[in-house]
Amino acid sequence: MPVPSTMNSSTPLIEIFSSLQGEGVLAGYRQIFIRLPGCNLDCAYCDTSIEAPAVCRVETSPGSGQFQEIPQPVSLQTVLDIVHRWCKELPDAHHSISITGGEPLLHADLLAQWLPELNILLPIHLETNGTLPDAVARLIEHLDFICMDIKLPSAAATPELWEEHRRFLEAARERDVSVKVVVGELTADQELVTACKLVATIDDEIPLVIQPVTDRDGRVAVPAQRLMRLQALASRQLYDVRVLPQLHRFMEVL
Repeated sequence: MPVPSTMNSSTPLIEIFSSLQGEGVLAGYRQIFIRLPGCNLDCAYCDTSIEAPAVCRVETSPGSGQFQEIPQPVSLQTVLDIVHRWCKELPDAHHSISITGGEPLLHADLLAQWLPELNILLPIHLETNGTLPDAVARLIEHLDFICMDIKLPSAAATPELWEEHRRFLEAARERDVSVKVVVGELTADQELVTACKLVATIDDEIPLVIQPVTDRDGRVAVPAQRLMRLQALASRQLYDVRVLPQLHRFMEVL
């Protein structure tokens, strides 16, 4: 019986575009973003549409901000053609491909087929909420960078997910992993300390990014003095602690 070609694999996508990474330790690097629909959480501060649209938006050229619509579902071959064309058009401009969402690990079966092919063209950066440890373990050999969130209940308005995050980080530590925590005005010191202790039990050299909530008008919603206090608290547990707002919101890029 012939083996099905992964090139025929298709799925609905939200969008494909080229921009600067605005969050985490890779902030400032240019990436090709592939955004998948759906999420298993409903965070209070989420600013991303996660529903699968009737068509997929694709930039007409990398970084143009102009989009065309292509039919759903989108095939792997179509995505490979886009990434290859953009890499040829802008040689060495892109650091990596960012697989983002929503929560992309909901599509682990699909990514198991797609990532080996995409990884030939560029390194793979996974953006994830860090709650699906079994899924990341399946894909770990095809990932180069992992940026996982630790959801603080006060900021995200989610249930406590400490055990899911611990198991996820155990699996993700095989790659270049960093952790991001979004903090708001109601974030308690002890919540952040708990998150830092969790990371430190795995590896106290894993970078931690403290990301303040950005208001709808684009302003950082947490006072600078508060952020510096949180950074000082985190630094008692971890060696590499940074405070980074959402760069792309300030630059008004995708």
